[in-house]
Amino acid sequence: MKRLNIGTRWSALLCLLLVPGAWAQQPTATAPALACTEASAMAPAHLYGTWQLTLWPSEGSASAPTSTGSVRFERHPEFPGSVRGHIQRTAAGVALQALVSGDVIDGEFNLDESADGVAIDAVWAGVPQDCGQSIRGTRRPAESQAQTMVPLQFLLRKSPGWH
Repeated sequence: MKRLNIGTRWSALLCLLLVPGAWAQQPTATAPALACTEASAMAPAHLYGTWQLTLWPSEGSASAPTSTGSVRFERHPEFPGSVRGHIQRTAAGVALQALVSGDVIDGEFNLDESADGVAIDAVWAGVPQDCGQSIRGTRRPAESQAQTMVPLQFLLRKSPGWH
């Protein structure tokens, strides 16, 4: 076997560095598009992660919210077909937190909200949209809160990135 001298080896290395793409893999034309998850096919795992939250009155609009924040969904430890999570939001300059638990079944999103982890304060019902990247619906007060809370429209938008 014939060995290359040091000058020939350096020349070969220099060619690899100077010739575009000589040592790098060329990219493919385009990456395949991700499949759209239809609302009826959504499972609890599609909810996992962080979602941006916007709440507004029924007669208002999402562009003028009364409350904004985020919701973090994870697998429910006791009910495998459900999610559990935490809401952190601000309303009228006041920071609010609550626990949530719910699911998405046959294209319907349902959630129970509790400030103390025991009593249900509000119930959420909505429909996934935009290939499961957003959920729009109504947050209604539970019977025990009907005198102090008003129904609100909500929009949840999935935050990009790995969660």
